[in-house]
Amino acid sequence: MAIAWAAREGWNPGRADAECFYATDPDGFFCAETDGKIVGMVSVVNYDDRISFYGLFIVDPAYRAQGIGMQLYRYAMRHAGSRIVGCDGVVAMVEKYQKDGGLFLHYNNARYEGTGGGTMPAGLVPARDVDFRLLADYDAAHFPARRERFLRCWVQHPGHHGLALLDNEGKILGYGVRRPCQAGHKIGPLFARNRATAELILDGLVAGIPGEQFYLDIPVPNTGAAALVKDRSMNPVFFTARLYTTPEPVPLPLDEIFGVTTFELG
Repeated sequence: MAIAWAAREGWNPGRADAECFYATDPDGFFCAETDGKIVGMVSVVNYDDRISFYGLFIVDPAYRAQGIGMQLYRYAMRHAGSRIVGCDGVVAMVEKYQKDGGLFLHYNNARYEGTGGGTMPAGLVPARDVDFRLLADYDAAHFPARRERFLRCWVQHPGHHGLALLDNEGKILGYGVRRPCQAGHKIGPLFARNRATAELILDGLVAGIPGEQFYLDIPVPNTGAAALVKDRSMNPVFFTARLYTTPEPVPLPLDEIFGVTTFELG
């Protein structure tokens, strides 16, 4: 139901998002009810004992401006305990997030739209064939927490297509995942040591969807990613703000993050 509502809001979630999101933290999903009817929902997904991520915050339009959303937010945030909580919020709501939610702006993200096609580059391997322990280690170096449960579902789910680039010694130089969405496909994550590696992996991911639309969410501070989408004449279609419950920097190698995994879970 949360994914259906997200689709109604125009967020274009992935077709298997519900399964992978829920597997990450089954206790991290909350709803508000009025007379037995669900009128709002939100997720606060705990990745480990230090990091949580907040998303899927939606109140039925007929019940907005009644304080339901804030009550639901405060209730759900108790699930995070003392963890640092992140979210990708709507840019127009940043002031409200800061004032009412106790969140701090860290940087902005931008969603770009492109059209698939091209030739599959040589040298890439399916991400599901990579030693999962090595993939989880590489992923954890580009995300605030280890997320094995999420990652296993995300990479191995039927319909999801992941590719990785390895060096001659089997070290991961980058990887990315493409998943089908309500409309087109989304690429995320796309982590790579540099732009050239990111482009190679992106070329491989979009080669399998000729003529179809795809979306890539980049952290705006990554100048290499910004140049990549510009040089490919991709169109900006949506913007978010990455916020956390701490003003202190959350250590992330933004210059190696060419595609955010998902705005709902980070």
